[in-house]
Amino acid sequence: MALTDDDAWVVLKCIDPDESNPNEVDDEVQISTADVYTWNLSSILQHRILKVKAHRNRLIENSSYFHGLLGGNFRDPDVEVLIQWNRSTFLSLLASLFGSPLDVTSQNFLSIFEGALYFGMEMILSQCKMWLAKALSIIGVPSVQLNDLVSIWEFGSELLDYLRELCTSYLARNFVWALSCPSFGDVPYDLLLSTIKHPHLTVDSEKQLCDHLLVWIDANKECCTEDLCITLLKQIRISLLPLWFAAGKNTYQSLSMCSNGSSCGALTLLKQPLTCLRGDGDLLNLKIRLTEFTQRVDLAGCPQITPVVLLLSTLPSSFILEPLTRNKIVQLLTNHESLRGNSCELWSRLTFEAVHEIDISNCPMLHLEDAVECFSKSFPSLRKLKAANCLRFRTRKLLQLLVDRCPLLCDIDLTVDVSPVIITQMSVTESSFGSISSPLPVLRSRPLPSNITKLTLEGLIDVTDYDLQRISDICVSLTYISLKGCILVSDAGISSLLCSCLKLNSIVACDTCFGQQSILALCSLNACYDHVAAKHIKQNILQGSNLQMLHIGGCKGISMMSLSKLMSQAYMLKNLCLRDTEVVDDCLFNLGGSSLEVLDVSNTKVSAAAMAHVIGQNPGLKCLKARGCKNLLQQGSKTENKNLYVELGKLCKLDEISVGWGFSFLSLEDLKPAVSFLKEIEVGLGGLLGHDGLKRLPLTCPLLESIVLYFQVISDDLIVNMLESLRHLKSLALCHCLGETSSLSFKVSMPNLRKLKLERVAPWMRNADLISLSQNCANLIELSLLGCRLLDSESQKIISRGWPCLTSVHLEECGQVTSNGVEALFDCHALEDVLLRHNGSGIQKGFIGDAVTKLPMLRKLSLDICDAKGGEFDIPELDDKHFLNHVKIARCKSRNVGASVHRETLVLMWDGKQIIRTQVKERV
Repeated sequence: MALTDDDAWVVLKCIDPDESNPNEVDDEVQISTADVYTWNLSSILQHRILKVKAHRNRLIENSSYFHGLLGGNFRDPDVEVLIQWNRSTFLSLLASLFGSPLDVTSQNFLSIFEGALYFGMEMILSQCKMWLAKALSIIGVPSVQLNDLVSIWEFGSELLDYLRELCTSYLARNFVWALSCPSFGDVPYDLLLSTIKHPHLTVDSEKQLCDHLLVWIDANKECCTEDLCITLLKQIRISLLPLWFAAGKNTYQSLSMCSNGSSCGALTLLKQPLTCLRGDGDLLNLKIRLTEFTQRVDLAGCPQITPVVLLLSTLPSSFILEPLTRNKIVQLLTNHESLRGNSCELWSRLTFEAVHEIDISNCPMLHLEDAVECFSKSFPSLRKLKAANCLRFRTRKLLQLLVDRCPLLCDIDLTVDVSPVIITQMSVTESSFGSISSPLPVLRSRPLPSNITKLTLEGLIDVTDYDLQRISDICVSLTYISLKGCILVSDAGISSLLCSCLKLNSIVACDTCFGQQSILALCSLNACYDHVAAKHIKQNILQGSNLQMLHIGGCKGISMMSLSKLMSQAYMLKNLCLRDTEVVDDCLFNLGGSSLEVLDVSNTKVSAAAMAHVIGQNPGLKCLKARGCKNLLQQGSKTENKNLYVELGKLCKLDEISVGWGFSFLSLEDLKPAVSFLKEIEVGLGGLLGHDGLKRLPLTCPLLESIVLYFQVISDDLIVNMLESLRHLKSLALCHCLGETSSLSFKVSMPNLRKLKLERVAPWMRNADLISLSQNCANLIELSLLGCRLLDSESQKIISRGWPCLTSVHLEECGQVTSNGVEALFDCHALEDVLLRHNGSGIQKGFIGDAVTKLPMLRKLSLDICDAKGGEFDIPELDDKHFLNHVKIARCKSRNVGASVHRETLVLMWDGKQIIRTQVKERV
């Protein structure tokens, strides 16, 4: 049938202007929109010129461009319409116009949208807008990649403001994801600024925001002026940064200017909160960033965070600005008042349903009971709580409170520093400790079960057998428990827990009374059976077979026969720690399964043959710790020792290794295939890498992040070679090493180094060398020096000025560092761990009280009576606002001709309620 005018055809000749080549012979293909469903795009696009026969009427109806071009009196069917556009995009547009589904993706959105806009294809524009709106509203894994988002934003900035708003809102909601993208440094300044000003900006912490803004500034320093940097950094809420982080970033000039211009920093909010509250803006800047999209809240290391700051963060901004509310908040902040029993508890708060994880570790001013009340009202979906190093609570009461107020919690971490006094391993001469738990009390009522599956109580010295029984009643779904350093629980108490919690597969009980009863509980025939496995292998599977993690390092009184039996059942074991135990070879030979990833047998009597056997059965081993195993160097075992490292080299890919006796340069050569991705290495007494081994170490293990060397022969050249080659190195410890070294060893810039320990390897160090070290290792957070006898009292100022963000400083036998007292070190406000011993007898009598007052994060303090100016230290009466966990005061018998002989150590521990005094013979 003849075509009418309305059904006339038109030929569209499409050439990509970016691919035109005048010297190339025309290569064309002819296709028709009548066959749009059978187009083979990959084949068609191989041609440079596309001639598309299309219905004129359909083009006119759906494209304003073609309506103007082909409408009116246009009647010549032989004329070809030239289209200069990207061929792939144009074909996609035509295919959609003639009925084929439009496939929009993050990668092609902009080209399709731009083409539809140019050709006036409203239907396709509408589809693109719908796709983009949906893609940018998805919560979860982002569907639009960052570089594509930036392109869309830049296109929108020229034509369409609504595109800019969509992109900005999307980036604000997914900012944590954007920070992890390699192209984050390419985000335009205007987009970044508008994003961090957006009310939907979602970050885990103010530290996370600050850290990545500084990274962005470093990546764009050539085009970003100081004024632009300051404008960007002023968006950071300085008062909410962790204390150590804020102190360390003072070296950034732009951020330092922002800090100086702010009326409220972290330390100011902690000590002088009234100065932070001069206006409504300052009050709003104390609010933690919380949005409806927030999933994780990280407040770790912020001593300035109080229950009032938490309350403030969950109140509507309009409510905060009301005069009565503002005055009440100012009163609460200024007087550090508790929220319990206060009228503000009745205030209406916002609810953040998406929050499932909170970290309030190292927040000494945050009363946990107040915090839990806040969490229960504003974070109803909370599933994970990390509250490490929070002392002011009773474990029993807090656990019950958490179960009652936060019923969805499944992971609780209440870790504190493990007591330096392990009663089962030390010679205790005097102690106010309670005795190891007596027989279990009878419970009058059985509490309701909780959802808790993972519970970490590491270091808590108020946990008793009674608490374990309560835990077994409450935590019926428990799969992981850590009791490391819980010195008041008994073997009977642990075994009772093991028998009650039948789903338990991960047990960390290092340095406890875990013993024979607990081993037998794991091996007991009364344990639950794995009926599924039993059906397949025709035998009952004991509870021991479900073990995935077992850490019993330092535990005594275990029958090796019973342990061997348990090992033979543990076919699912992935993580095993037997350090400092009496473990024998039979235990390792009997180890069943082939899933082991972590093995720690440090300071045991296992042989190379037993170790080689385990390695041969477990090719997935990633971490091996065998430092202090003298039997690895038994006479006549050279072949076995060689086989150990040959097996490791052939079968495994290690992330971490710790070795000693029998380890040599040849061992490293045997290990080469296994350590190409090694992150951490420790070589202890009895191991000898030698010059060649240390020289080859950076080549063999180029990704090393941590190196610990004991009793190795070192030199300036070897140290410089390591520091220059290992650019990922974050931690370096050189202890009791031999060889000639000088200040030249540390003339290398190491901005990534965070921890440095130099023990009896730098006797040449003077103040000038210390200054040079602070300049080359500017980002240290932990510093330990032993035997630097040429240092003096001025060294304190050098340390505090060079490393203001230190969290740990150990100075021992360092000349006269404390001969004039301790004052400058107090300028390192974020210090958590301080050791000062044999550095000059000038430390003031009231030093402990001064340290607690001036160092709000201080948890561990180690001193020596030899350094006390008056021959003793005052033990202060501490209120509930302190953060101190324990103090160790060593005492020497004599100190003649520069030598000292240790006599005893007094250990003072705070359990959140009282001081516990213990005196031991050992030097701890």
